[in-house]
Amino acid sequence: MLNGRLFGLVAALACAATSAGAQGQQRQRIELPDGDGRQIVQVLCTQCHTLNNVANSGGYTRDGWRELIRSMVSMREAREDTVAAYLATHFPVKPRPEAVLVPGDATVVIREWMVPTLGSRPHDPAPGPDGSIWWTGQYANVLGRLDPKTGALREYLLKTPDSGPHGLIADKAGNIWYTGQGKRHVGKLDPLTGEVTEYQMPDTAARGPHTPIFDQKGNLWFTLQSGMVGRIVPSTGEVRVVRTPTARTYPYGIAVNSQGIPWYVDFRGNRIGSVDPETMAIREYTLPDTGARPRRIAITPDDVVWYTDYARGYLGRFDPKTGAVREWPSPGGRQSRPYGIAATGNIVWYSESGVRPNTLVRFDPATEKFQTWTIPSGGGIVRHMMATPDGNLVLALSGVNRVALVEVGKD
Repeated sequence: MLNGRLFGLVAALACAATSAGAQGQQRQRIELPDGDGRQIVQVLCTQCHTLNNVANSGGYTRDGWRELIRSMVSMREAREDTVAAYLATHFPVKPRPEAVLVPGDATVVIREWMVPTLGSRPHDPAPGPDGSIWWTGQYANVLGRLDPKTGALREYLLKTPDSGPHGLIADKAGNIWYTGQGKRHVGKLDPLTGEVTEYQMPDTAARGPHTPIFDQKGNLWFTLQSGMVGRIVPSTGEVRVVRTPTARTYPYGIAVNSQGIPWYVDFRGNRIGSVDPETMAIREYTLPDTGARPRRIAITPDDVVWYTDYARGYLGRFDPKTGAVREWPSPGGRQSRPYGIAATGNIVWYSESGVRPNTLVRFDPATEKFQTWTIPSGGGIVRHMMATPDGNLVLALSGVNRVALVEVGKD
C-alpha cells in the first residue's frame, strides 16, 4: 500500500493548512524548486495527489517533517533524511498562531496511539459500547478499533474499494455505522463477523455522506455535502434524503437533542438547521454574523446548541427556545480555526485546529471561563471528537495518524 501511504503524507499536511477560503481556491500547477530530494517528491508523491498539497502546507522544521513522514509512510533512513531536508528547506514553517495556554482548575490526561496503517488519515472517532475507540481510516479504506485498556489495535477492510470512510457511530448492539463519502453510501460493520452492509443513496444527486448520529428511536441521521440531510431506519432499511431550503448549502456536523430532534450546522453559510424527525421538514436559523461558518455542533442537556465557528475563531451558543445567539472569541484568536466539539454534561469541549500545536479547549458556560491544553503530538487537525458514556473524550488526530483518549479529571 505504498501509494496510499504516500498519499497520506502530504495530503494530511495540506489539510493542516486549509482554511474555509482556501478550499475554494482554484488549483494551479506547482513546479517544485531544484534541490536534492526534488525528484523523489516529484515522482513518488504525485502518484497519489497534486503538488498543491505540498505548496499549501503549513510547513515544518526538518525534524518536524521527519516526524510527520514517519507517521505517514515507511522510508529508508537515507531517503527520509533527503526528503525531510528538501521539504524543510523549500517549505519551512509558515507564520501560524501559537497555542494560547489558559490555566484553570480542571485536569486531563491525553493518551495517544498510532494507528496501524501509515497514512490512513484517521478522520472521525467514536466510542464503542464496550469501551473501545473506533476511527475511520479514510485513505486506507478501513475502520479501526482500539482497546485503550490493552492498547490492542485492529483494522477492518471495507467491502467497496475507495469508500472514503468519513464519519462513524456505534449502535447499541455494537455495530459500527459509517459514511462512505467516496462511494455515496452508508455502511454498517458487524465487528464479530467483519461483514459490511451498504445502504446506497436513493437520489443520484445525494453526494458526500458526511457525519452520522443516532436518535433515541435507533434511527440513523446523517449530513451530506450536497445540501441534504438523510435518515436510515435500520429496522426496515429505508433510506431517505431531503434537501435544505437554501440552495448550495454544506450540512456538516450533526447532533440530536433530548427530544429526538436532529440539529446540524451549514459550513457554507451563516446558518444552522433542525429537522422534524417525523416529516423530515427542515427549518433554518440564520446566525447574526454573515461571515460565520459553523463546522461542528454539540448539544448540552438543556438542549442548547453549541457550535464552532471555524472561519471567525469563535465558540457560539444558540438557544432554540428564544433564538438568542451568543459568541465568545476562542483563546487562540481569529485564526485559531475551532473545529471538533463535544459536550460532557454542561461542559463544552473543542479543539483549535489553526494553532501550533492544536489545543484542547474547555469552556464552562456557568462561569464563561476557558481552559486550554496542547495536544501532545500536535494534533494535525482534530476534525471531530465525541464524548464517552463515562465523561471522557475520544479524538481523531488526522495529520499525525493517531487517535486519542482524553481522560477528564485525571492528572
